[in-house]
Amino acid sequence: MRKPILFLAVLCTAFLSAQTKTDSITLDPQKQLNAAQRLLSGNYASAVTVGAYGEMLYNQPEGDNGELDVQRLVILLGYRFNDKAQFVTEIEFEHVEEVFVEQAFVNYNVGNNVSLRGGLMLVPMGIINEFHEPTTFNGTERPAMDNAIVPTTWRELGVGVNGRFNSISLGYQAYLFNGFKSTAANGEGGISGFLKGSNGLRGGRQKGIKSTIDSPNLSTKLDYYGIRGLRLGFSTYFGKTQAADDVEEIDGANIGISMIGLDARYAYQRFTARGQFIHASLSDTEDYNALTGMDLGSALQGWYVEGAFNLLPTTKQQKLFAFARYEKFDTHASTAGSLVRNEAYDRTDVTTGLTYHLAPGVVLKGDYQFRSNALENDDVKDRLNFGIGVWF
Repeated sequence: MRKPILFLAVLCTAFLSAQTKTDSITLDPQKQLNAAQRLLSGNYASAVTVGAYGEMLYNQPEGDNGELDVQRLVILLGYRFNDKAQFVTEIEFEHVEEVFVEQAFVNYNVGNNVSLRGGLMLVPMGIINEFHEPTTFNGTERPAMDNAIVPTTWRELGVGVNGRFNSISLGYQAYLFNGFKSTAANGEGGISGFLKGSNGLRGGRQKGIKSTIDSPNLSTKLDYYGIRGLRLGFSTYFGKTQAADDVEEIDGANIGISMIGLDARYAYQRFTARGQFIHASLSDTEDYNALTGMDLGSALQGWYVEGAFNLLPTTKQQKLFAFARYEKFDTHASTAGSLVRNEAYDRTDVTTGLTYHLAPGVVLKGDYQFRSNALENDDVKDRLNFGIGVWF
């Protein structure tokens, strides 16, 4: 048993030593790459590429015991078959005990402006779903609306095309994915639903796990980077959910989804800012709720704005950002039929804190969150957070 382990250790060491040093992880939105893009960048001496990112967090709700957690550790692996074909995968360990494949796709460069892609991929909606490595965002936790509405990390199986036209400063992505799962027979003569009011579509993510597909869903994104320091994004997602075979013909088994997203990121010297708006319109939710007993809203909507300032001189490699983020999101932005809006789902978070980039790829974070919702006299606990994040 010792010989195979020793062999693997030597092999991994050889892979790592064969890689060239990658560019410093930049906060400039026009130059910033996510983990998969860095593996595809070709800035490596070896055909095999290895990396990782992870975060260890401490959350302290007001009046409750704190929680320590290795929230995630993600192993990044890539292979370059030739100058055109590459493979990328991310293996994620959550909370030390759960294992998921976050991405696994083949990328084929057809030309300078066009790549074909197929496999398990991130849905390009908003900022965080594509750029969620811990050194790429402020705050110990990801923005809450990116969990409840987008919902991060949102990845599905599909095929599509991506690329950029530098002459007009425009990047594009277009994919066909399987949709969210919506309903299934529960074995007791009834039908269970996976979508609900509190977190919208989140429970319907299939994540490439024996995914059901009835009709493909279309996901697109355009990124404009023609103004120095600024990156603008426009995302769309259209289609319907995927019910299990034995219930898909029942009224209310599926819902329709139309989602749009606008996002902006800006950096100038020591100042950075970002903002995001997401709106999802859901059809046939009245029949879905009647069938499943759920309380899914007919519209989900959220937005946030954030500003940050580096307290250290730009001549230093280290950076210390003081930031503040205001976000407002509602998973019952609208309801259909007799369903009454739940004011507890209309939420507001104000997060302020510090982000200390100890070195490119290492970040220490601390923040305090003022949390509330629109339900009168509802007790939502504020929260203190600390974290360590790495990415290489």
